[in-house]
Amino acid sequence: MSTKPVEDLSPDEAEAELARLAEAIAAADIAYHQNDAPEITDAEYDAMRRRNDAIEEAFPHLIRPDSPGNAVGAPPVEGFAKVRHQVPMLSLAKAYTEQDVLDFLERGRRFFERDKDLELAFTAEPKIDGLSASLRYENGVFVQGATRGDGSVGEDITANLRTIKDIPHKLKGSGWPRTIEIRGEVYMTYAEFQALKARSAASGGQHYVNPRNTAAGSLRQKDPSITASRNLRFFAYAWGATSEDPAPTQFEAVHKFAEWGFPISPLMARAKTVDELIGHYKKIEEQRSSLGYDIDGVVYKVDQLELQRRWGYVTGEPRWAIAHKFPAEQATTVVRRIDIQVGRTGTLAPIARLEPVTVGGVVVENATLHNEDYIAGIDSNGLPIRGDVPIDIRIGDTVVIQRAGDVIPQIVRVVLEKRTADAVPYEFPHTCPVCGSPATRDLNEKTGKEDSRRRCTGELICPAQAIERLRHFVSRGAMDIEGLGAENMDLFFNAGLVKTAADIFTLRDRRPEVQKALAERREQQARQREVLSGKTRKNVRSVEDRNYEGLDKLFAAIDARREPELDRFIFALGIRHIGETTAAALARTFSTVEELIRVGKETAAAADPKSVFPSIDGIGGTVIEALVDFFGNQRNDDVLDALLAQVRPKPYVVAVSANSVVAGKTVVFTGTLEKMSRSEAKAMAERLGAKVAGSVSAKTDILVAGPGAGSKLKTAEALGVEVISEDEWFARVGQ
Repeated sequence: MSTKPVEDLSPDEAEAELARLAEAIAAADIAYHQNDAPEITDAEYDAMRRRNDAIEEAFPHLIRPDSPGNAVGAPPVEGFAKVRHQVPMLSLAKAYTEQDVLDFLERGRRFFERDKDLELAFTAEPKIDGLSASLRYENGVFVQGATRGDGSVGEDITANLRTIKDIPHKLKGSGWPRTIEIRGEVYMTYAEFQALKARSAASGGQHYVNPRNTAAGSLRQKDPSITASRNLRFFAYAWGATSEDPAPTQFEAVHKFAEWGFPISPLMARAKTVDELIGHYKKIEEQRSSLGYDIDGVVYKVDQLELQRRWGYVTGEPRWAIAHKFPAEQATTVVRRIDIQVGRTGTLAPIARLEPVTVGGVVVENATLHNEDYIAGIDSNGLPIRGDVPIDIRIGDTVVIQRAGDVIPQIVRVVLEKRTADAVPYEFPHTCPVCGSPATRDLNEKTGKEDSRRRCTGELICPAQAIERLRHFVSRGAMDIEGLGAENMDLFFNAGLVKTAADIFTLRDRRPEVQKALAERREQQARQREVLSGKTRKNVRSVEDRNYEGLDKLFAAIDARREPELDRFIFALGIRHIGETTAAALARTFSTVEELIRVGKETAAAADPKSVFPSIDGIGGTVIEALVDFFGNQRNDDVLDALLAQVRPKPYVVAVSANSVVAGKTVVFTGTLEKMSRSEAKAMAERLGAKVAGSVSAKTDILVAGPGAGSKLKTAEALGVEVISEDEWFARVGQ
């Protein structure tokens, strides 16, 4: 992330940085919310979000269709039914200092300054580090439960939530609304986490990293009995859609939950001043190590519900709440070696292997080194990041580490006085350690600066990237192959049945091998359940005796995708920087996959690629460079040829509705759409002959604004652009 002040950025620099931030934040969201395996610290993530917001505010015309400001969390994982939240599950703004908390209170006082006699009150409660869940009750009966997902749509995990003893199947007492969604956090205690690790180690099972990730993974099990064996817990602290307010204040409402049978935090308190809030924060921090479960801060909320509604929301966050995070804990250790891991987008991620050390009650053996500039001790502008001069990290160095956000440890300081005489600077590899393809750093020709991360260019042939790319290939927005979710893709990849996308379409020819792999997985799962439950199965059938009728359905789903839409096919290839919007633009321009490949190869072979590639609205140098990397790699061509021997993408044809009232108009969608997804809205508008843009400008004709609309709405109002609601949009187009 650049350290250059936003006000000093040129439009080209701002556009390039927004592209990098969108990719990095999306990857972090998926790692944390979907894969339950965070790759960066909370503090780094929050810094990227703040930087992105600042650039978008300064350059509103550059806001991207995939702006992080339009997303909360990550899309729901495959394999679970989807649940659309009637009231979005939003994230919280963060505070890291007492001044941040004071600023939060001052913003509230300024907002309500006309209410002269108003005395603001707040609640303060621990921020539980688990997985958010929403529980819907109708007439007091639990009928559905879901994860947060991307904030708008989550995963239906009702069966798994029913196994948690803290969640009542029927509400106790009386006075509860006819319908209400109770929201809270599912978590795992330290004691249960250690017990699970011991049981897993005894049975040769998987290695569990921390309670938060383990709780999240346990809640997403396909077999509810596995979830039940994990003894998960639940704290209630909020609510979503409801037929009536539970109480007039946040504090009273949460205590109503306790009357109805839910556990609530015993450390929740009311406060009126910043001193009272900070005092309670310090009290909770002192008790943190003795609670028996993970917390990573304290949440403050305006207590009066009517004032919450008046103060309202910004994009993705309520104005009336903030999370005060705990500072990172530190320790000193030694760097034993540096390993390079290849991430899902080909990023070469350096990891420091450390002499084991305890930080905050957790044994730490690894720390992220981010990128080669971080190892060299400089930022993207060549300025030192550790001290007054660049201080690099070397094998054998004594270092100070911290668990920022209590997730991935990072090195904050090198103890130079303990550096040995034979320590030499680390040489970052320029080839992929997994597949041997060149590993390059993108160069922004306009700014002359390189990206801080080096990436493997063997996109379709690198094993380290292969499984994530295969998951993307079959995902809903891409080829959308039902039955090939993450679990089955992992199985087939590890069994050697699917190594490239083309292999998916030959699975039917290898039915016995596929059936055997599925049978062996079920057998392994059954053995693990035996160990965890202490119960032994009877009448066990052999692997060969098992019959998997669902295979015919899977093979049929695969065959149904042999003639995909061209834009879906392009998006499915997983070319860096090419999302659904860009894929559609390429499909509209080239019409056939053969023409795209021809132009792609000509562009890759040209001395000046930009002079060869046609001018396409919304596609700049970053995408062209990505296409050059992709089509310039012969091994990618070989894999693509094998895939095209199995599938025949349809030519792209835009079917425009006749006599549409929005034909030829430029439309922008913003905020939370409640009746359709963003991709559905875009597809509808294009069918009606409209052009869908990602940002508002003087050329915009209509802005369709849902709840939580932010900077785009302000820009539209300033430019005099027509603003309508989602319902008005449907009325306008007659649907």
